[in-house]
Amino acid sequence: VQLVESGGGLVQAGGSLRLSCVASGISFSLYSMGWYRQAPGNKRDLVARITSGGSTNYADSVKGRFTISRDNTKSTVYLQMNSLKPEDTAVYYCQCERGFVADWGQGTQVTVSS
Repeated sequence: VQLVESGGGLVQAGGSLRLSCVASGISFSLYSMGWYRQAPGNKRDLVARITSGGSTNYADSVKGRFTISRDNTKSTVYLQMNSLKPEDTAVYYCQCERGFVADWGQGTQVTVSS
């Protein structure tokens, strides 16, 4: 299983970024996918999750600003991030939930300047 994130970078507060995570080695459409983030000194927290059926849930801190989506034809999950805030600065990780197994990508850095 391989998960490869992209789309991170440096953006000013109020700006937008779209993260992508391409999965390989799995039957992508069968599994829930999630985006997590980890800031220095903090634990890794769930940002957004999308089930195989397309149901979504979000951390309270990003509701109304972030949107998770998936394209099963491309084995890709996206995170559209709008109205970014400095507190959104973190490494963002893609996760695939395969029963009791969780697969992780290598992470992509998002830095929001004030």
